[in-house]
Amino acid sequence: MNRAGVLKLENLVQLHCACRQLHSLPYRKVHRAQWKPVRSSAHPTLPAQLYPQLWQTDKFGSVALLQYRLLATNMVINCSNKKWKLPSVQPKVKKVVVEIWHNMTVEELARVMKKDIDDVYEALLNIDIDLKSLTSKSVLKEVWVKEAIEKSGMKYKWAEVKRGKEKMRENKDAVKRPPADPALLTPRPPVVTILGHVDHGKTTLLDGLRKTQVAAMEAGGITQHIGAFLVHLPSGEKITFLDTPGHAAFTAMRARGAHITDIVILVVAADDGVMEQTVECIHHAKNAKVPIILAINKCDKPEADPEKVKKELLAYDVVCEDYGGDVQAVNISARKGDNLMALAEATVALAEVLELKADFTGLVEGVVIESRTDKGKGPVTTAVIQRGTLRKGCVLTAGKSWAKVRLMYDENGQTMAVATPGLPVEIMGWKEIPSAGDEILEVESEQIAHQVLDWRNYVEQQKKIEQDIEVIEAKQKEQKDERRKQLEKFAGPHWRVRQQALYEANRAKWFVRPKENENSDRNVLSIVIKGDVDGSVETLLNILDGYNTKDECELDIIHFGIGDISQNDINFAEPFNGIIYGFGVNADSSIQKLAAEKGIQIKLHNIIYELIEDLKEELSRKLPLAVHELEIGEASVLAIFYVTVGKKKVAVAGCIVEEGQLNRKMKFKVIRNGDVIWKGLSTSLKHFKDDVQVVKAGMECGISLDNYTDIKIGDQIMCYEEKEVKESSSWDPGF
Repeated sequence: MNRAGVLKLENLVQLHCACRQLHSLPYRKVHRAQWKPVRSSAHPTLPAQLYPQLWQTDKFGSVALLQYRLLATNMVINCSNKKWKLPSVQPKVKKVVVEIWHNMTVEELARVMKKDIDDVYEALLNIDIDLKSLTSKSVLKEVWVKEAIEKSGMKYKWAEVKRGKEKMRENKDAVKRPPADPALLTPRPPVVTILGHVDHGKTTLLDGLRKTQVAAMEAGGITQHIGAFLVHLPSGEKITFLDTPGHAAFTAMRARGAHITDIVILVVAADDGVMEQTVECIHHAKNAKVPIILAINKCDKPEADPEKVKKELLAYDVVCEDYGGDVQAVNISARKGDNLMALAEATVALAEVLELKADFTGLVEGVVIESRTDKGKGPVTTAVIQRGTLRKGCVLTAGKSWAKVRLMYDENGQTMAVATPGLPVEIMGWKEIPSAGDEILEVESEQIAHQVLDWRNYVEQQKKIEQDIEVIEAKQKEQKDERRKQLEKFAGPHWRVRQQALYEANRAKWFVRPKENENSDRNVLSIVIKGDVDGSVETLLNILDGYNTKDECELDIIHFGIGDISQNDINFAEPFNGIIYGFGVNADSSIQKLAAEKGIQIKLHNIIYELIEDLKEELSRKLPLAVHELEIGEASVLAIFYVTVGKKKVAVAGCIVEEGQLNRKMKFKVIRNGDVIWKGLSTSLKHFKDDVQVVKAGMECGISLDNYTDIKIGDQIMCYEEKEVKESSSWDPGF
């Protein structure tokens, strides 16, 4: 700024001060104050020069002029030193840019934003979304992702490369081979499943066929796993038997056994007849379209009636040959070994009619019967080969696991060199434990096995994403409907009143974070399930899926797995103060000591219904105490009297005690026409003119009730005591 500009600014300030003085002249005691324009010799413009007295009295002008002169002086000095610069302007902060893609989860969004998950929840607070339904794995809509990023002061861009790669993904799954030429097929042993009601002698029958004592080793005398055995008959024939549990809890195991078998032997006890699980087994066999052979067991008992069994089965469309049907019926005694060879011959004859053959060449195909973890062998599966020949070194896939076969064992624990179709085999070499019922498919190399598993994991992830989106959309729709109803409810008031009411209604819900919500005070029982084999864990989870009393106590399964109790299981249970349930597994002394130190209970069972009963007792312990009314006595009102106490009129009921006794210290209730119309305490209880504590049955009394005067002749007065009682859970697992 040059000298002329500074002087011009100075003159403008002087003019402003002069105007201020002229405006205040009528209010001052200043006489003959004069002003006149004075031309400055330095800059001939329109300056306003005041007399010194008036100029000095205006403090505002003097201070402002001093500041402007100081500024101008500094400018001149800086200009002369050639150091004059414009005032510095703070540069705008560049927003952080994050990459986004479709179907992002909350965890992925927090990772790309480099923030905690709670920060993402905060950014989603005022979005139309139910935060209670969100978890770290929940999939977010594109609109939610963009809004959360913008509210966090960031920008977004699409990760084009990632999206393109997902679109071009190729199906790498392993599939079965096309059917082989019938001319190349070779006869194979039949796969026979033994089905029937619990304790009807299925395992004892199998013991008799292979001369073993399996039933004696079963916990509780019942089979709780699927067993696969190869039985060599004296005639040289081979039969692969699958022994399934008969207990009501093992429905899934029986269904799996029926669907991978060629023939079903239905065992029915001659003394019991057709039972609940018998009917269920018939349905499994018919759904799988498998022929049935009827084995009527326990025919050695005096009360045995085989003909009754055959007649009962007619109602379920199981018609024996004696009644013109095609079902072979054999009367046996599994315990004594009577007629077992006749049953085996009937099975072989039916297998010949079915002409069971298989392809012994090419890649192996089979099915997992059972899986478990062995301390010395690692993950082990029991399988039945359906096609191809299994050898050491074969690369197999099953579900989301794969194996390079290291060793194979038969049912007696002896190593096998090869396993052909129709034979049961234990396979060692799995990287993870596959699930029972998974299909086994051989692939050419380990690299292909990895590609197959990657594809299956990808497909499962996509399905989960679709399910999450459906759940979120359903929650969003529900929330929109709720908001619409609220808007309709507050449609009348002014919009400010309406918005304030909506805010007050939702304020508590908006500011509860999901993490805080998860840790709220709930009546919940957290458990860890460990089983010896996959089928046992599956059965337990199926039973617990039917838990239907969440209003009493929530059941939270925080972890489940196969194998003995480990430190990892204790780590899972510790944050939730959970209980570890083991079925058919062990916990060594060090694990039990660690659990005791951390206050974690370990409960081991070998019989499934005992485990369920134990779990039911634990659920009952979680229930709050219920208040029950214990009836002490009952009286009928015969007359009403009114007395004056002070200034108050009190009603006295003249009664006769019909049952029990009336106790003044207890509570009373008035019953009229079967309905309770009043509850409370009594103020007095008299027998004739005496105040008494207790009036027994058959005695007359007068009783006044606390603040209640509407009592009538014919009412019933009941004396009762309130007691807190621990109730048991109403959950019925079905057996």
